[in-house]
Amino acid sequence: MRENLKSTGHRSALVLFSGGQDSTICLAWALANFDSVSTVSFSYGQRHQIELDCCKRILEEVRKIVPQWSKRLSEQHVINLDFIPTIASSALTSEMEIEMTNSGLPNTFVPGRNIFFLSAAASLAYRSGILNLVGGMCEADYSGYPDCRDEFIKSLERAIGLGMDMKFRMHTPLMFLNKAQSWLVAENLGGSELIDIIVEETHSCYRGVRDSRYEWGYGCNKCPACELRKAGYGQYKAGDAV
Repeated sequence: MRENLKSTGHRSALVLFSGGQDSTICLAWALANFDSVSTVSFSYGQRHQIELDCCKRILEEVRKIVPQWSKRLSEQHVINLDFIPTIASSALTSEMEIEMTNSGLPNTFVPGRNIFFLSAAASLAYRSGILNLVGGMCEADYSGYPDCRDEFIKSLERAIGLGMDMKFRMHTPLMFLNKAQSWLVAENLGGSELIDIIVEETHSCYRGVRDSRYEWGYGCNKCPACELRKAGYGQYKAGDAV
């Protein structure tokens, strides 16, 4: 039975899907590279819970871009990790003001979040015989989160693989790209249709603001996530995505 799971698992992928810009690009990347693609989203008490509502609309729209993508898109899962705010203090899981801390990290960092996300995703993938996990982690243009570094992803890939006796592969197609370059990747994958979906349907704002529309999408235009997205979009539109 395990051999059959592994043989099909190489052709399937599970995307960690937040409803944000990066995970939507990674979803398109997975649909272009695997025969069967499932998604998993996480409810962890985030103040921008609205991102989970965005997931549904994005999946509906992405199906329309390429006929094959609709056929390849498989199950969508949501995992409840609402214990996270009880053990990790962060501006993403409370109403505290967003600011830099003495450690040099913004207080939007949720300690252990990607460890929990990837471990839960791997458990789900194990059950389904999926060997490929896809995430939008990036160390080139981000807020300094240590659990977005390539070194961390590779270490966890090995640890989880050993713990489950499965040869998982954790794909991070945006790892070494800045935000401007990620917009270009989106264009190459899905053309103007995918760019429009990212602008109109995805959510990045840490404050959960969806009633203010800018050229690059919706948000507060002030939090670190909005600033990164705005700057990247501006560089992309100016032709500076190099």
